[in-house]
Amino acid sequence: MKTKQWIPRLILTLLLGAAAIMMLVPILLTITNSLMTEQEIGQNYGLIGQMIDVAKGGENTFINLKVIPDWISFGQYAEVLVLSTKFLQMFWNSVAMVVPIVAGQTVVASLAAYAFAKLHFIGRDKLFMLYLMTMLMPFQVTLVPNYLVIDKLGLMNHASAIILPGIFGAFGVFMMRQFMAHIPGAYSEAAMMDGGGQWVIFWRIILPLVKPGLAALMVLLFVDYWNMIEQPLIFLQDSYKQPLSLYLAQINKDALGIGFAASALYMAPMVLLFLYAESYFIEGIQLSGIKG
Repeated sequence: MKTKQWIPRLILTLLLGAAAIMMLVPILLTITNSLMTEQEIGQNYGLIGQMIDVAKGGENTFINLKVIPDWISFGQYAEVLVLSTKFLQMFWNSVAMVVPIVAGQTVVASLAAYAFAKLHFIGRDKLFMLYLMTMLMPFQVTLVPNYLVIDKLGLMNHASAIILPGIFGAFGVFMMRQFMAHIPGAYSEAAMMDGGGQWVIFWRIILPLVKPGLAALMVLLFVDYWNMIEQPLIFLQDSYKQPLSLYLAQINKDALGIGFAASALYMAPMVLLFLYAESYFIEGIQLSGIKG
């Protein structure tokens, strides 16, 4: 019996380990290649985009994926952070958009989720399902009405065209509502017996209990909006107002070293945020009931 139980665990561990390695290899290559000289990167990836016909006498050569650089160089980072101002400008554009969205949606989602989870009013469940339907619609479906509304409000080519729709997103409400639904109603009833109102219950009882959920929500929102492409590409015409997520696509393929350095710096805020809130994030996802 012990052998039968040990073998499936070993197979599962090997499969998960292989999947983890496959996911980490691109990140490792990005970081290590960002420390190579431009000449070495050109030698390793110079064949990208070239069609070599072996049948007509072309050499059968392959791209060299190196993990350890021959010579460590920080020239690409100096180019991105010091010599070129575009990266830092677009970085702060992303910060100016993502931080208000994360903070605003966390506040709005917490209040709305409390109403849907703990307050009783006519049509609550139907209203929640109607509100939830907006989350199920892809961005392409709501693109035209959003564009018309933003244009009528005079917010086109302004950061508010990205921030305001992001603050009132439905995902945060859904996630926090699922989290608050697991909190026993006895806590609220005990607070009411002591004379506490709805605001006291929300601020002093519910919020402290949903800290893991708030941390998980903020991490997910940060990753989602840090990587946004469609919204700024459509609503922000001026390149100097666009976020960092559009910068990588603008890097010339002849400057692969700068692309690797910019990609490594682009990943850094998300990795650091996840490492800081890892325990809260995992606990929040488990208790919220969200799968997949």
